[in-house]
Amino acid sequence: MAYLLDTNIFIEAKNRYYAFDFCPAFWDWIDAANESEKVFSIEKVADEIIGGGDELADWVERRKSELFLKPDSPVVPSLQEVSRWVSSQDYDAAAVTTFLQVADYYLIAHAHAHEHVVVTHEVVAHSTRKIKIPSVCIGLGIKCMSPFEMLRTERARFVLGDKQ
Repeated sequence: MAYLLDTNIFIEAKNRYYAFDFCPAFWDWIDAANESEKVFSIEKVADEIIGGGDELADWVERRKSELFLKPDSPVVPSLQEVSRWVSSQDYDAAAVTTFLQVADYYLIAHAHAHEHVVVTHEVVAHSTRKIKIPSVCIGLGIKCMSPFEMLRTERARFVLGDKQ
């Protein structure tokens, strides 16, 4: 089982919880977890972040080939299944159109195709105007969790000095 990180994981970490200047251990943990093939994201997420042109964009650019997966042949039927499911729900047509154009769609399809866990800050919302990742994951039987659940599950520890 591997984890696929949503765009908001990187952005929120940089802006709030694990900023580069005071919590480099978080970013080191992502690198180590990626090396052990436990943590990934997808190319579309990288593209969204690189468009920001900031420190995070530079960090992503240096890791694009290892951390951010390209779509492969198993993803194609999953894209169709995700699209079919979303289109069959009671979402507004504009919400469906928007969803099918953003990284969330591809992230969920990649997780569906490879039985990965989606990691996002999004929560279920009962709105017809915006499609949220956890709602689609529940509908398609894909495991979804917060970054804090992932870090606890993986027993990540960001410890100062020699403290155990």
